[in-house]
Amino acid sequence: MTRPHAGLFVTLEGGDGVGKTTQAALLHEWLAGEGRTVVRTREPGGTEVGVLIRDIVLHHRGEVAPRAEALLYAADRAHHVETVVRPALDRGDVVIQDRYLDSSVSYQGAGRVLGRDEVRELSLWATDGLLPDLTVLLDLDHARARERLDAADKPFDRLEAEESAFHDRVRAEFLALAQAEPDRFLVLDAAQPAAELAARIRSRVARLLGESVGGRG
Repeated sequence: MTRPHAGLFVTLEGGDGVGKTTQAALLHEWLAGEGRTVVRTREPGGTEVGVLIRDIVLHHRGEVAPRAEALLYAADRAHHVETVVRPALDRGDVVIQDRYLDSSVSYQGAGRVLGRDEVRELSLWATDGLLPDLTVLLDLDHARARERLDAADKPFDRLEAEESAFHDRVRAEFLALAQAEPDRFLVLDAAQPAAELAARIRSRVARLLGESVGGRG
């Protein structure tokens, strides 16, 4: 499979508390040790504009209407891709990103019941159709994920604080997205040891890095 850019775009997805930050850090460490230039980022909040949007969508004390929430995430994504992600991919860097459009489809499309297709099309328009080369879905039952969040002993943001039914819809949507695009997704049981998960992610990334633009390198 060929890629439309010189770099590699890897996203990590899943519910809150599944270990995305840990796996992003381990992948970054390994790639850097292999001599790769890595851009590690997140959504929302990967730019100065994104930090402001992140504060609104995750920490604003008042209500944010569901459609407004979806549009704010799309605005952050449009700016982030234009100013950070595409330039890095064009340089040939590896981009490791915590959350991307699949989070919007799951959280706003399913969690907020705005509709999968509508939210996906909004994100694709915002990013001019950019999709990840690999999406790692860390799957974990919400009850176990909540235990991890409780153990972290920090205040919940607006989405973390949602009821269990919301998070059940989000998890089901993530799994449905992975089933629909098996070539792009790597689905892992997030209850497994971090080192085991990291090894499986490295294995898939190593295979992808053996492919250059236009074919095998």
